[in-house]
Amino acid sequence: MARIIVFVNQKGGVGKTTSAINIGATLALHHKKTLLIDFDPQGNLTSGIGGKLTHNNIYHVISGLTDIKSVIQPLPVPRLFLAPSSVDLSGATIELVDKPDRNDYLRRAIAPVLDEYEFILIDCPPSLGILTLNGLAAATEVIIPLQCEYFALEGLSLIIQTIGLVQKSINPNLKIGGILLTMFDVRNRLSHRVVEEVRGHFGNKVFKTVIPRNVRISESPSHGLPIILYDVKSRGAVAYMDLAHEILYNGRA
Repeated sequence: MARIIVFVNQKGGVGKTTSAINIGATLALHHKKTLLIDFDPQGNLTSGIGGKLTHNNIYHVISGLTDIKSVIQPLPVPRLFLAPSSVDLSGATIELVDKPDRNDYLRRAIAPVLDEYEFILIDCPPSLGILTLNGLAAATEVIIPLQCEYFALEGLSLIIQTIGLVQKSINPNLKIGGILLTMFDVRNRLSHRVVEEVRGHFGNKVFKTVIPRNVRISESPSHGLPIILYDVKSRGAVAYMDLAHEILYNGRA
């Protein structure tokens, strides 16, 4: 049975999609068969990992027009696969809103492949709307990427509250896999203060690995490559390899 990790933050630009791509790639390099699900209508994960835009995608799966196996495509990293997205998925926010089982569509969609992968990673839109709720309902674990800047802290309590509501009413098996500190600038005193405050409040729920602000990480999606293929010796690549090791062996996510 796959470990299903969803990446959630209602703020954009916090490294959510970048982390989903690079954690997935590094898990695959650890010989873990991994499926990336782009559940964001913007499709940034699909383009950022070099995925192909096809007629059928994850929208058509949750709409019942096709099954998930028909949309999955292999990626350049061995053992890494993608269920792509497209702007079509934005229509789901309207189509599902009046459905009594509106939070269960993704969970049902991925059920046929749960035994085929060791990890399933779900990238959600930067919101706490119906698509993100579907991701939380389908997942076993949630990772919260958090940018090392002051305003990032303001939305964290809302995310934690939302996860608590999902645990009570939709998915009692969901756990917080970890808070992932991203875009850390070692020269910036505020970055250090944010790290101290988050660790002080959340303790061992925070990953030990901190993802640095690194130009090579920023460049790699434009080439459709994870950082480990774009520049394996960069600080960003080393950080994501450390993070994958932490996920696999430290038992947090």
